[in-house]
Parts: sequence; structure tokens; C-alpha cells
Amino acid sequence: MHGSFRSLLLAWVTLACGPAFADEPAVPPELARFEPYNSRPVFGGAGEGHWDAKIRERGWILRAGESWRLWYTGYDGTREGIKRLGLATSTDGLHWKRYPHNPLSEEWIEDAMVVRHEGRLYMFAEGERDQVQFLVSDDGLNWQSRGRLDVRLTDGERIPPGPVGTPTVFRRDGVWHLFYERRDEGVWLATSADLRVWTNVADDPVLRPGPDAYDVSRIALNQIVEHDGRFYGLYHGTDDQDVPALWTSSLAVSDDLRTWTKYGDNPLFPKSANRSSNILVPMSERRYRLYTMHDKVEAFLPTNANARE
Repeated sequence: MHGSFRSLLLAWVTLACGPAFADEPAVPPELARFEPYNSRPVFGGAGEGHWDAKIRERGWILRAGESWRLWYTGYDGTREGIKRLGLATSTDGLHWKRYPHNPLSEEWIEDAMVVRHEGRLYMFAEGERDQVQFLVSDDGLNWQSRGRLDVRLTDGERIPPGPVGTPTVFRRDGVWHLFYERRDEGVWLATSADLRVWTNVADDPVLRPGPDAYDVSRIALNQIVEHDGRFYGLYHGTDDQDVPALWTSSLAVSDDLRTWTKYGDNPLFPKSANRSSNILVPMSERRYRLYTMHDKVEAFLPTNANARE
């Protein structure tokens, strides 16, 4: 690429996309460098004839010592099939057993994530017709629906009708932060003090597709991790050049949860691997395990150079 044209292109990208792409951040290796646990998924669909013949979208793992829980989305494998919530348990996060009384609900619950807060579990998930919902549980088995989230524009008006998906909630300093996507066209941020009304911090996305090819078409944010005073967003994206689309797992970095910079070594895996719905599970203060979820759960351990407790 000629120097003058490249300079013009970089200037256009900075103006069009804002500071989120101005500099490529360094990411600690414990968040970015992993190797497969083995060549097989650690969890997947149960097969034909089961309510969870296939699994899809993001699942969520909570670990407490040797007690692991995975909430996942199961369905019959058809596009129109109802998406329901299942639970699997493990003692090591690598060998999983389905809860014998699955599904946990007959309602549509998809793309779920869970937050522990004051002894209770708060689940945020997609419902039918891609609407964000909120559920509460004391035991992780019995979930009480609290209905759809009320998301508002900065002026207090409701956001326009349409899909609201992949809810990712992070609580800090008494404030709940909700990251959500709309048709995977970008990631918006809204905040709430009471979990009832959520107000956008801006009516434009805080994270957009592109400019690089791996996520130039669509993106969704799966998790926020706070590490060494910075915030890391785990997200997936696609260029929509394949049918069906192939997705990649990536990282973005922020100091304030509002301005995000994409990791310069994205994506974490080649596009051909088609790994998405990525989350990190803390194993110790500075050691994590990476999982990708759709449409099978794969586990990734820290690389040897990074496997310190």
C-alpha cells in the first residue's frame, strides 16, 4: 500500500471509528495465550431425540473451588425449536455431567450469563424474539423471571423496537453496566443503579465491527474481566464471507468501560476454527482458563510459558 494512501486510510478509520482503534494495546499473556486442552469438545449437544440435541450461543461457567457449574442453551437443532436452559456440573471444568432434571425451565432462555451478588445469582439472557430478560435464583436451579430489561436512550426515551441481544452485565462501584448488541451491528452500553431502568451512556455503540476483516461485519460482547486495573472485553465477530458464517474470538481493552481498543493480535484463533462465545474462568489470581461455547464447549489451558499460579 502506498504511503500517502495508507495515511489517508488510517486518518479516515480514526475519524470514522473514534479512539477505539487509535492504538493497539498490550494484553497480558495470561488473558490471551492458550492451548487446547485436547482435540475434542468437553461438552456438546446430547444428540437426536434429546431436548438438547444441540447447544448454541454463549454458556456461562461459575467455579467455586472444585465445584463447577455450566448453564447452557439446548434445543432440538431446528431453527424454530425453543431454546431452553440446561445445567451441567463438574469437579474440574473438563469433565461434565448433565443435571438429571434438565431443562431448568420451559421458557425461552438463550445466550445466558450469570452474576453473583450478595448471595444471589442474577441471570441475563435472550428470550423469545431476541429480547433481553433478567432472572434471579438462590440455588442456580430454580430461576424466577423478572421480565424484560427496560433500556432507555440517553434522553430517557425507550430504545427503538427491535432485537436486543447478548446481554453482558458487569457490576462495579455500585453501578450495573449492561453491554448489548442489536443485530450484531455494534455493542452499546447502558447503566443502572437498581436493575430496573437502564440508560445508555451514549446512543452510539462503544464497540463497532471492523476495521480489520476478521470482525468487519458483525460483533457481540460476551464477558468483561477486570485485571490489573484495566477492563478486558471478550467478544466474537465475523466477516460474513462464508455460509454459514465463521466466527472468531477476540479481545478489547478499556480503562473506563466506555472507550475500547481492540487487541492488535486479534483474533485469538484462525477464522477456520469457527470458535465464538468466548469466556474466561479465573483459576487463581493471575491464571485463567478460556472456553469457547458455540456450538460446542472447548477448553483452553494457559500456555506452558504462562501457566503460573
